[in-house]
Amino acid sequence: MSTTAERFTEPCTSHGEGPFWDAPNDRLLLVDMLAGALVAVDGEGRTQRFERGGVAAAIRARTGGGYVLATEDRFVLLGPDLSEETALAPVFTDPLVRMNDGGCDPQGRFYCGTMAYAETPGAGTLFRLDPDASTHVTLSGVTISNGLQWNRAGDTVFYSDTPTGRIDAFDFDSKSGDFTAQRTFAEIAGGGSPDGLAIDAEDGLWVALWGGSAVHRYDARGQLDLVVDLPVSQVTACTFGGPDLTTLFITTSRQGLADDEQPDAGAVFRYETGVRGAPVHPFAG
Repeated sequence: MSTTAERFTEPCTSHGEGPFWDAPNDRLLLVDMLAGALVAVDGEGRTQRFERGGVAAAIRARTGGGYVLATEDRFVLLGPDLSEETALAPVFTDPLVRMNDGGCDPQGRFYCGTMAYAETPGAGTLFRLDPDASTHVTLSGVTISNGLQWNRAGDTVFYSDTPTGRIDAFDFDSKSGDFTAQRTFAEIAGGGSPDGLAIDAEDGLWVALWGGSAVHRYDARGQLDLVVDLPVSQVTACTFGGPDLTTLFITTSRQGLADDEQPDAGAVFRYETGVRGAPVHPFAG
């Protein structure tokens, strides 16, 4: 089955990424990653931009209020107004590498993966930030670390390392945060590479396709059952939001495009799914 998403905002990012529904504030939050900016989108599609500089890779809410942000090389705690409260120590020191995408597990640990600016194979790492502010390596030897989602039972985690062309599943240890027993959940067919992930209440996994002009939904068995087409090629991530969590918000990028190409690139799109999304877990620190 194939359907089409509609544009929700004007183009508002150069490289939009990492969206999540900020329910207490009835808004979507996302990053304009390489511009180092945060973008808030209200229910009418109006945008507000918060400039930071550097890299803004991934953002999530904190259980006690405020937010956690992954920047180029470290994690930063933000207040409720998105102002910086605490910058933690750098997680790594390699200037050729940057943070890229992440998410929180049901226990409130925040994971964010890295990639080399040159997309060097195997140069990336998936790091974990615990609520006590300690950091740990979860996976190494990845290339473009991207989407993360957990199933309803909390015992399986889904992960995309974009150049592999697939979504992997791992057994997840809720006590340690370890990923084990890696296997293929779904191979991407029909063009494009897996980027950000969202998951619904039926354990259906939605994947944004970089270079594929679409979002795919895979059922709990890993079978493709829906294609949501977009009029832009660089589809980066998606998340459920809105009052009942049934709207899929989709971020896009202008990276690599000429000024007169794909005029809607960089906008946020939406698709009414008819299924409730799983809430995005906050950071417990």
